[in-house]
Amino acid sequence: QLQLVESGGGLVQPGGSLRLSCAASGFTLDDYTIGWFRQAPGKERERISCISRGGTTNSADSVKGRFTISRDNAKSTVYLQMNSLKPEDTAVYYCAATVFSVCVLKSPGLYNYWGQGTQVTVSS
Repeated sequence: QLQLVESGGGLVQPGGSLRLSCAASGFTLDDYTIGWFRQAPGKERERISCISRGGTTNSADSVKGRFTISRDNAKSTVYLQMNSLKPEDTAVYYCAATVFSVCVLKSPGLYNYWGQGTQVTVSS
């Protein structure tokens, strides 16, 4: 069974850091481009970061310079290191996998497999 499981969310103060993990099971992570999405209450789901099958990364302007995506294919895990967190980063964070080999395509509808999500709350 193909599955993605996120972990690492939680409550953090503004300016703090968290590292999210996305662990894959049932399929070979190397064969997929992985995106991190987030969805805040009342807002659409948006892709904030992506790492392609070849290792090329792409980040939204809202997180550029603060969030870093990486992958460890040996562990079938993709990470999202989030630094300098702001209250507006509060959302449910999802990882997703697509068979497309590049990060250019941002639409959630193009991603084939999704995790269940992990809540990130940035508040003092």
